[in-house]
Amino acid sequence: MDNPPPPIFLAGPTAAGKSALALELAGLLGGEIVSVDSMQVYRGMEIGTAKPSAADQRRARHHLIDVADLDQSFDAAQFVRLAAAAVRDIQGRGRRPIFCGGTGLYFKAYLEGLGEAPPRDPKVRAQLEAAPLSELLDELQRADPATFAVIDRQNPRRVIRALEVIRLSGQPFSGQRARWETAPRQTARVIGLTRPAGELVERIHQRVEEMFGRGLVAETESLLRRGLERNPTAMQALGYRQVVEHLRGERGLAETIDLVKIRTRQFAKRQLTWFRRQMRLEWIAPSDATPAKLAETLAGSVF
Repeated sequence: MDNPPPPIFLAGPTAAGKSALALELAGLLGGEIVSVDSMQVYRGMEIGTAKPSAADQRRARHHLIDVADLDQSFDAAQFVRLAAAAVRDIQGRGRRPIFCGGTGLYFKAYLEGLGEAPPRDPKVRAQLEAAPLSELLDELQRADPATFAVIDRQNPRRVIRALEVIRLSGQPFSGQRARWETAPRQTARVIGLTRPAGELVERIHQRVEEMFGRGLVAETESLLRRGLERNPTAMQALGYRQVVEHLRGERGLAETIDLVKIRTRQFAKRQLTWFRRQMRLEWIAPSDATPAKLAETLAGSVF
């Protein structure tokens, strides 16, 4: 098309209501949704990733969900490639792409490029994955104190990637990211959806309760039979990791549910911090507005 409908970008922390808003915008603007979620890409991970239901997918076509099996890796480079293809497809049919999700790195990679960090190296990755997390953290603290100070130390996947970059490049991981951010190229308007702290906590707790009520434990058992534990990326997904520990006998179900709530609150806080530091978002707090009402307001005044 000569003048394809420009994409809409909708980001923010987990449980803020992004998906409901994206569905309403899709209906109003003739849009299709591009999922920006590093875990919804995996087939079978339905409940724990809050993947759109069959009914939601009938309301609006979704892209970049269920594009990888549990025995496959997935990263920002693959996201950028598949997202670009999805945008061409959506716009080629006169529809509007609506990017929606909470994986900040994927947004940044799509809008600003992938940076200069080296690609994954299977040999180095295998060495790092074989080492205890405590040793990896000691190495990271010595090699790159700046990254050590801000990284999620409970997430082995992030620690391993930082050390992989350091070993392959001979440079601090924080320096690689600094070069990435030297000349920001984000020109698109990105809407950030958030909530007052207390309201977001309530929504997180409700979501976690619903996930367990819908069968998160049974889903995790099924995924374990399909190789979940052999995928270090998927094993870091909130909820699944804690349920696996429960199934191993490390804690009871009630304690596991409480832990998932805590970890999800912590994750939402990190998401907000990341978006505020790494990207330029136009933040909105919907308060009492319904997703439909908020979509009408945004469609009329922003897009």
